[in-house]
Amino acid sequence: MKSKGMNDAQFLALLEKVLPQATSDPHVASAIYERVAQEVRLINNLKSFEKFCTEGSLPDLEPATVDGFREQLVTNFANAQVSVEPSEKGDSVAVEIVLPDRKVSNRLKVVPPGTDEEEVKVPYVPFPVALPEDPELFWILARRENVGPDEAGIFLATVETEFWETKTGQKLQRDRVEKTFAEFIARVPAAALADRGLKRIFKEPEPCKILHRGPVASGAAPAE
Repeated sequence: MKSKGMNDAQFLALLEKVLPQATSDPHVASAIYERVAQEVRLINNLKSFEKFCTEGSLPDLEPATVDGFREQLVTNFANAQVSVEPSEKGDSVAVEIVLPDRKVSNRLKVVPPGTDEEEVKVPYVPFPVALPEDPELFWILARRENVGPDEAGIFLATVETEFWETKTGQKLQRDRVEKTFAEFIARVPAAALADRGLKRIFKEPEPCKILHRGPVASGAAPAE
């Protein structure tokens, strides 16, 4: 049987476990872990960006649309210079992300809704999420059909980490809002989830419903 490779969450958990064994300085261990975690998030963000440029599009070139897209990139790529420039034909935008150690350039199509070139949207499928400490309490989310459950879990964890690092997340923490998954999922912008192929259906969790069914009498005739 072919074993699956280690995912990002498992890798970071392993790194957090072995670092204290490799150095007696907790500050060094913490600094190494944070730097590696940032790089892992950056790699995932770059993958999502490349995928969106390949499969996604902007509906128009209205200032609000372009600015909203730019602001989302600025949120995803902290400490980066982001530029979004419409093409002369108006059928795409040139995107450039300048990071401290690299520069990423790509082009995103502009496809107005209802045109022949509009791509078929990938449908969403159920993606209920529960926390290990309370496995019977579910948050009802959805993921795009082309995003697997494991990948969706990694994306969700990445969005949560990024949310608490945004200006909004920092302000909430200063206002003594508890840094929990419940607060995150209730407050995170829908666009931040959609950028990773996720969607919040309900903000409040639902308890797991156990369906109790009575025994079927032996030999009983089926109901018509």
